[in-house]
Amino acid sequence: MPLDPKQLEQVSRATLAHYRHSAEAFREGTRDHDVSQNIAALLRHLTFPAPLRILDLGCGPGRDLQTFRQLGHAPVGLDGCPEFARMARDNGFEVWLQDFLALDLPSQSFHGVFANASLFHVPGQELPRVLQQLRQTLLPGGVLFTSNPRGDNQEGWNGERYGAYYDWPRWRSLVEAAGFSELEHYYRPTGMPRAQQPWLASVWRRV
Repeated sequence: MPLDPKQLEQVSRATLAHYRHSAEAFREGTRDHDVSQNIAALLRHLTFPAPLRILDLGCGPGRDLQTFRQLGHAPVGLDGCPEFARMARDNGFEVWLQDFLALDLPSQSFHGVFANASLFHVPGQELPRVLQQLRQTLLPGGVLFTSNPRGDNQEGWNGERYGAYYDWPRWRSLVEAAGFSELEHYYRPTGMPRAQQPWLASVWRRV
């Protein structure tokens, strides 16, 4: 049953409140997470000359913005949590404070979009629209990276946060329908049995 506007507002409000209340603990707990495999997956498919303009969707406190900048690129962060935006801005980054369900993105402005552990918070009924918005903000030939907890195509509340959890066939059909072609996909962490790989990562080119 589709969520009504009030329910969608509650999804955003409660999920963002969770991150607001745990912002400092989240920063400390994720500071040393190694997502170099994901960053490399995005960058190896970008054929534009550097520096690359990259939108870090759900940038959090700015860990990956720092990596992109150290690699010589021009990242811009986007997050719906004011505390995360402040943390990243304090380190000199441009960060847009936007709710994922109310994105206001410039057209054809980015070479790449890095959506690491973020899009799974978008309710399924809204995901096609959000993916279209990400496609529109990419330059022709631009690349979208996504990484989300995988599941059996179910969604709902997990404590204070809302999440949608897809298997590969369903995720592929959703992203392809939004106007992307698959470049690669893989499961994380690398080298573990599939049952111990909760993350599904995928890379897509705007067509």
